[in-house]
Amino acid sequence: MSIAAIVSASLTSSIIRSLPVTSPSSFHLTYSLKPSSFALQLNTAKLTIPSLLRNPSSRFSVSAMSVTAQENLSQTSFLDQRESGLLHFVKYQGLGNDFIMVNNLDSMEPKVTPEQAVKLCDRNFGVGADGVIFAMPGCNGTDYTMRIFNSDGSEPEMCGNGVRCFAKFISDLNNLNGRQSFTVHTGAGLIVPEIQPDGKVKVDMGKPVLKASDIPTKIPPNKDQSVVKAKIDVGGVKWDVTCVSMGNPHCVTFGIGNQNLVVDELNLADIGPKFEHHTLFPARTNTEFVQVFSRSHLKMRVWERGAGATLACGTGACAVVVAAILEGRSERNCTVDLPGGPLEIEWREDDNHVYMTGPAEVVFYGSVQL
Repeated sequence: MSIAAIVSASLTSSIIRSLPVTSPSSFHLTYSLKPSSFALQLNTAKLTIPSLLRNPSSRFSVSAMSVTAQENLSQTSFLDQRESGLLHFVKYQGLGNDFIMVNNLDSMEPKVTPEQAVKLCDRNFGVGADGVIFAMPGCNGTDYTMRIFNSDGSEPEMCGNGVRCFAKFISDLNNLNGRQSFTVHTGAGLIVPEIQPDGKVKVDMGKPVLKASDIPTKIPPNKDQSVVKAKIDVGGVKWDVTCVSMGNPHCVTFGIGNQNLVVDELNLADIGPKFEHHTLFPARTNTEFVQVFSRSHLKMRVWERGAGATLACGTGACAVVVAAILEGRSERNCTVDLPGGPLEIEWREDDNHVYMTGPAEVVFYGSVQL
């Protein structure tokens, strides 16, 4: 597999640097530092990105060229190219949780296999990402369908940060401005993201699932049919956990007994896999470790099922607030600090839905020979 990527960063630069990367997979990356909207000038011929990318013969690998800012840039001409075996993508990030976004609107079959997704997500020999997300045609009356392959090739039901990136991707594809809302079919059911006037994305994540067998977990229910502040043995340590599904399984812990958990002191690489692969979680689990600053301010670190330690997890932040409320630790509106930044989470009492608000941004455009 080989890659030639045109990379945009939020930096002011007049140089595009060509960086060859030698690996067993024979990747070749061409990075260009540029604003999110720009035009290219090569020698004396001025080429805008849409016109450049409409002509596959204009593909290049150069050591330097100037970059001039443009106000408007459409992804459509770039992503609509149809070179045989060449996949065009756009990389987005939400609080550092990063995804390779694929325009898959012409088919319900992913253009990338799980095995290819693993290679693409590799941070040393690939593009580097926490997952590959496919924008597909809607079904069951929805506007769009979202599927995702994790960096290990597994397919989760949903991804909170991913759905925010998905919404911005759809908006950018269609050159939409201002407040926009979409209905999205996912493995976790209907999700409704709404792009706010400030560019952030607010997502109706639906109702949390609290019934133990539906999460799923084999931990015996201790509050109605739910698992709330139950003790489980993980690696010889008795942890207090509350289990929630936001369409995907989460195990939330605020610590051991009356201990005030300091999440930055955790060896996540050691304890995370022990939770993820615990026999009490038949579908594996995402795990959130939470520190309480106040009833409206929480801090979490996450070990994601299929991705490991990540900078952010949107469904995890939602599960954390639900668990905090069930344990009597927080109000229904909370700021949740993640390593990549804060999310605003609300569990509304009137409709029982959880709402998540946070950013999603373009990182770069790229092409890969599959």
